[in-house]
Amino acid sequence: MKSYIFIFTILISISNLNAQKIKPAYLLFDKEGKQVEYDEMLTNLAKADVVLFGEYHNNPICHWLEYEIAKDLFVVVDSNLVIGSEIFERDDQLIINEYRSEAITERNFKNEVKLWDNYETDYEAIFEFAKSKNIPFIASNVPRRYASMIAYNGISILEDVADEAKTFFPKLPIEVTEKTPGYEALLEMGGGNETEDGRWFMEAQAIKDATMAFSILENWKKGNIFFHFNGDYHSAEYGGIFWYLKQAKKKLKIITISTVESDTMQFTKAMKTKGDFILMIPTSMSKSY
Repeated sequence: MKSYIFIFTILISISNLNAQKIKPAYLLFDKEGKQVEYDEMLTNLAKADVVLFGEYHNNPICHWLEYEIAKDLFVVVDSNLVIGSEIFERDDQLIINEYRSEAITERNFKNEVKLWDNYETDYEAIFEFAKSKNIPFIASNVPRRYASMIAYNGISILEDVADEAKTFFPKLPIEVTEKTPGYEALLEMGGGNETEDGRWFMEAQAIKDATMAFSILENWKKGNIFFHFNGDYHSAEYGGIFWYLKQAKKKLKIITISTVESDTMQFTKAMKTKGDFILMIPTSMSKSY
């Protein structure tokens, strides 16, 4: 009898292992919580004017999927694809263009542009793909020195910078309001002080989001798909870049992808407001830093 119990226990254990043997590296959901396949999402993305991919900067699944989307959108829309990202700042565009045209070497490019520490592991593949296919690659972010200035002095400090510097961000004044999704939380993170440091912290975020939206619109035309990847906070819950794009061009068709990490890999109600598509990745996924 004991031997039967033992065998039964072994069989149950094997059955449980078989049930758990498929561990997805990611799942995709629409905003209603329906699980969708990659091809279904791609079909929707191909109909957009702008795609905002909200990534986790240190998550390899995000960067791999960005690369796959870029390749597949190019197959669909060819020369109508434009790619851009917050990883490059607007004052780096000249260096980027010089490298892409082979006026300068890769060594010059890497020495002179402001590369993120994880550029080679996480971003180089998609950047070089764009170069190889002659897909425009836009440095969309505000130079970080201006965001830093705002964080310590408020956005009005930009009125005093040189005219040449003002070409790196949208025309002033820039609307900044805690009604923008996610900005109220930023105000609290900055100390909750509406008039000084808390407000300035929110304004520093706003100059980044407004500048990225400005860069997208500056380089988009009807018939294009602008594929932009950025930190998830810059476009989650239809705030940040999305909000500024809509303020400037209400009819623009924007599709957002928002990233979440999950222990259970189960969709929750809180995710419904995150974006049009939810990229769910196991919390245990390895990180690039």
